[in-house]
Amino acid sequence: MAKQTAGRDQLGAFAPQFAALNDDVLFGEVWDDTDSLSAHDRSLITIASILSAGNMEQLATHLRIGKQNGITKQEITAEITHLAFYAGWPKAWSAFNRAKEIWTDEEK
Repeated sequence: MAKQTAGRDQLGAFAPQFAALNDDVLFGEVWDDTDSLSAHDRSLITIASILSAGNMEQLATHLRIGKQNGITKQEITAEITHLAFYAGWPKAWSAFNRAKEIWTDEEK
């Protein structure tokens, strides 16, 4: 996985400690620990957590990361459908709208 700089890029001047924790610990140490969980599985878990909490602002970014980590259109549609029954239909609908934009190229 490429070195994460989003924290520093977006919040570094305003919240430097948070930015460093985001880039170095969360996306550095935790996401890089592929011996414990693959990046693919971490993405599935992260997407489920974000969708369940209704944090749609972060969802599109993690859907893109998930696709880069090998999540297929079939897997993301199955995950969102499954989560609809546990997290809520409106959240799933919103997630599908975002996922559809990201996996559009697979439909062509």
